[in-house]
Amino acid sequence: QVQLVESGGGSVQAGGSLRLSCAASGYTYSTYCMGWFRQAPGKEREGVAAIQSDGESRYADSVKGRFTISLDNAKKTLYLQMNSLKPEDSAMYYCAARGTSCAWAAVSRAWYYGFWGQGTQVTVSS
Repeated sequence: QVQLVESGGGSVQAGGSLRLSCAASGYTYSTYCMGWFRQAPGKEREGVAAIQSDGESRYADSVKGRFTISLDNAKKTLYLQMNSLKPEDSAMYYCAARGTSCAWAAVSRAWYYGFWGQGTQVTVSS
């Protein structure tokens, strides 16, 4: 059974940085697609970035140039480096995965993924 466990969230001032991690276990797929999502109170879950097992990635326009998604295949860990954080980045952040290559037109949709972590909170103060 696939399990995803996020960590690294916290509170930071605007302009600061955080690195989120998502440790995967029980994963036997050789090709896979993983993504980071976020959800603020009262808002829909929003796709932030996605990456395929070969390293190809995509970003939401709102985070391009500030966030970097990466994979350590040996450690089975997904990362999200978040720089130049803004108050509007505050949300619960979730990692997600599916055992296929990424269909890039769908990677920002929550329904696309079959496995989810429990989330880690990010709060950015002004």
